[in-house]
Amino acid sequence: MPYASIPSLSRRTFALAMAGAGVSLLRSAEPEMHWALISDTHIPADASETYRGFNPVANLKRVVAEVEAAQPEAVLHCGDVARLQGLPADYQAVQGLLKPLSSKVPVAMALGNHDHRKNFLGVFGKQQAGIQSVQEKHVLVVEGPAVRVIVLDSLIEANSTPGLLGKAQRTWLSEFLKTSSDLPTILFVHHTLDDGDTSLLDAPRFFEILKPHRKVKAVLYGHSHAYKYEAWEGIHLLNLPAVGYNFNDTEPVGWVESRLSKAGGAFTLHAFGGNMEKNGKTIFLPWRA
Repeated sequence: MPYASIPSLSRRTFALAMAGAGVSLLRSAEPEMHWALISDTHIPADASETYRGFNPVANLKRVVAEVEAAQPEAVLHCGDVARLQGLPADYQAVQGLLKPLSSKVPVAMALGNHDHRKNFLGVFGKQQAGIQSVQEKHVLVVEGPAVRVIVLDSLIEANSTPGLLGKAQRTWLSEFLKTSSDLPTILFVHHTLDDGDTSLLDAPRFFEILKPHRKVKAVLYGHSHAYKYEAWEGIHLLNLPAVGYNFNDTEPVGWVESRLSKAGGAFTLHAFGGNMEKNGKTIFLPWRA
């Protein structure tokens, strides 16, 4: 099964990396993965387009500059790459905006409900490493020295709000988790995981697949344009904020910087709009045993 592999470009002392989160670890030389996490960019072909007073193109330009300065080893986009319908011109615009990053580090991308699978793959398909053979779905597996990342596809059709993994993808995921190594595993999926009509419709079956596999440590998602943390059966659930715009003024607009080890993850919010209360703050999530 073909995986993408991200080398550990930086083997900093993990205890020092966690210091900002107020966590002291006994092990002093954990391998670490430094990733930038973005979601819900909603980029239109028309760079002048705004929503709720935010300009998604200007926002992504700002995030790209901030991420470039942070020098992560990889970038992960959690879906809703395009504004509404996932038009080819939207993805061409995104490709240009991400060039300062994609020319230096891998950029893995999930699909959201405002994406169009065929149009996305027409622009980004050859750039996506670790693509898995799953019928009608865009699934990635990226292996690193500290964790494994699985990027799932919850898109049903462009501009239709609910999400669905579907039987083929659930079957693939179940078999993959049964046969893969015990490397700590983090999953990314676009849709929210509650029982709402606009959420991941097969979330209960998704969780039942994850439950017996202790290697699964966290699920990260977007869709709600909110930033929050929950847990289920010891699995961390982290909702990434939107880059393009928030849905209400109580939520931040920005991105998340992550440092991942075999022991846990440190997640730092970089907000530049909306609610700035948590800007610059780090949460540390220890992985379940």
